[in-house]
Amino acid sequence: NNPNTSILLKMADYAPPSKFKSKASAACGWNFIVLMSRQGKIRLSEFFSSYSESEKRRILRDIAADVLPRQAKMCNIIEKGEYKFVYRRYASLYFVAGCPVEMNELIVLEQIHLFVEALDGYFNSVCELDLVFSLHKSLMILFEMFIGGMLCESNRREVLQNIVEAEEMVEQMTKPGEDTSSQLDDGLSFQEQFQLGRKPGARGPRGNR
Repeated sequence: NNPNTSILLKMADYAPPSKFKSKASAACGWNFIVLMSRQGKIRLSEFFSSYSESEKRRILRDIAADVLPRQAKMCNIIEKGEYKFVYRRYASLYFVAGCPVEMNELIVLEQIHLFVEALDGYFNSVCELDLVFSLHKSLMILFEMFIGGMLCESNRREVLQNIVEAEEMVEQMTKPGEDTSSQLDDGLSFQEQFQLGRKPGARGPRGNR
């Protein structure tokens, strides 16, 4: 036997499996999260991975076509090639998380439930109207828990405490007679501000100066 060959084989045995590492690192967070009503209305959508506008629209159409018609006893996981839908239904809302196919579905279901518990704790029994009229607060809770699609804070009390402190800071910085919610809208995208019924960059509850 060639001693050089045996050395190379041993080195290969201890070489870091970069392929598996890249898959593992890519499978530890969400690609996107979508909250959709039974009627197909989007109440919240946030994409943590890079998607074009056409890809985002296709994903939303797939959710409406694949998730909404499913019966309650059917599987909560739908594979879609590069990613899969993992969803849970709460009352009239579907919480749909898109995640890599390598990610553990049970972990995703638990993460969705943690997010719902945080919403429930803030709004005191959250309902669909809370998400419609307080989208910015729902996003604040989401961003407090998830960074880049990865769960970074699972303590509900800590999340809600940070949200309360942020709101108190905004109230202190708000001038008399100025809408507090408009301050919080500054960090939202144009699409999210339109969902709130406001014009991007405008002040006031309905986008009026």
